[in-house]
Amino acid sequence: MTRPPEKTLEAVLTSKELPTLPIIASKLLTLTAREDTTLTDIASLISQDIALSAKVLRVANSAFYSFPQQIASINQAVSILGINAVRSLVLSFSFLSMGGRHKNSLFDFKQFWEHSMVEAAAAKLILEQVANANTEEAFTCGLLQNIGQLIFAATLREEYNQVLQKKQEDNKTSEDTDEDELEQEIIGISHSAVGYEVTKAWGLPESLRLTIKYHHRPSAYKENNLQNKQNIRAVYLAHLLSKIFYSDTPEVYHKLFRSEAKQLLGLKPLEINTVLRMINKVIDQSAQFFGIKINPVKSVAEILQEANLRLSLINLTYEEMNRELIKSKMALEKLTEELAQKNRLLENLANIDGLTEINNHRFFQNFLDSEINRSIRNERTISLLLADIDHFKKFNDTYGHQTGDFLLKEFSRVTKEVIREYDLIARYGGEEFVFVLPETESAEAMAVAEKLRKTAEDYNFDDGTSTYHITISIGVASARPAGGDFKKDDLIGLADAALYEAKNSGRNKVALCCSKKKKKWFAF
Repeated sequence: MTRPPEKTLEAVLTSKELPTLPIIASKLLTLTAREDTTLTDIASLISQDIALSAKVLRVANSAFYSFPQQIASINQAVSILGINAVRSLVLSFSFLSMGGRHKNSLFDFKQFWEHSMVEAAAAKLILEQVANANTEEAFTCGLLQNIGQLIFAATLREEYNQVLQKKQEDNKTSEDTDEDELEQEIIGISHSAVGYEVTKAWGLPESLRLTIKYHHRPSAYKENNLQNKQNIRAVYLAHLLSKIFYSDTPEVYHKLFRSEAKQLLGLKPLEINTVLRMINKVIDQSAQFFGIKINPVKSVAEILQEANLRLSLINLTYEEMNRELIKSKMALEKLTEELAQKNRLLENLANIDGLTEINNHRFFQNFLDSEINRSIRNERTISLLLADIDHFKKFNDTYGHQTGDFLLKEFSRVTKEVIREYDLIARYGGEEFVFVLPETESAEAMAVAEKLRKTAEDYNFDDGTSTYHITISIGVASARPAGGDFKKDDLIGLADAALYEAKNSGRNKVALCCSKKKKKWFAF
């Protein structure tokens, strides 16, 4: 006889097998619940766990957030990302460390976390298409929506084995098994309800717990909290989207996802297509960032094409089947090449600044790493120029942002012609630009900087309506890196200090770095 829900819940909560939160995660929840908590308190706590800190910084500096500047410390991460985002990262890593194979259990923990990772990545990507939505917790919401299943597998192994066995039998005839009803019938409570109650006992924020409770039935959430409603609906849609990858009838869930995304979140066809086009790449990247090993995910287009092929092959003769296979193979090869071209385009876009059409900050950081390593191997000097357009804010205020944008774009084009083909120009941020000059001594770097300064000063920036003139200040730093203790941040810092000196001495100047604490590898 099935136990009453309250008895089942009591058995779960008092079970010795119930997973517990890592100490840092538990302390973090307590700390963030206090009104007097500071950013320093949060950073100090996370910094106690070196491995966790490294993971948080790895994701913070990845395409998961795509921040232009390098985040070098937990203090900086908390300051830039915010408390909620850092808390979500810590919780995500904490939960991904839970669970393992239990003896006599039919529950596949590895598959569970793989599916959870897919749904987490999907939830974040979906919510990013919603205007003004708060996406800080979307990934964690998607990751935890089915945490009740893991809790059942750990605490009520025998009863949950019956659920899994019955589900396998039902799936042979239909994929529409209602998991909550099946769990209530056999165990006495659903994984949605038990997940909500256990995470409440763990001290998780209500915004996370509500997505666990309502992820299968978003319409059951009746409150007016917009953020909670969006999180719940995004997680529900993420589950539908994951079915495209793990179902025998992906075309059914593809159609259902499109209609539900429009109805629940008001997504337009272009936004839905963006999700469907990017989801496989986002899943692969998220798995890599969070250290989850999953097989490369096929694109939705490829999955649907294979599904259509299976349907078209039914009742065909051998000759017809063979012709269709050859035709489909050719079409698939064409699609694969088109996808490869689009992926190459996307990778290029990820490295190019959208306004100026030169390399962005992210590409600069990677390029500088590569050139520093080459300088170490070849024992050559590398130089860095940091340039800033003088009084650019005043220029924007006077002539407007559109004229300012024209100026930035034209400046990039003109100065790019001054440097060598193998030098780099990149947009560092705002009106700041950075130039990397491989195998260039400080005297040569100063000459290049002066040529750039003079070019900008003499050039007529003509937008077809008016002509504008600007000046720039440039900071120069040169180094011959050697050994493992060379830090690129020192090189950037000295160039930045030189730029400050150039601006402080009247602007429209070039200054060479002059560190009070000289190191053997810096040239002056």
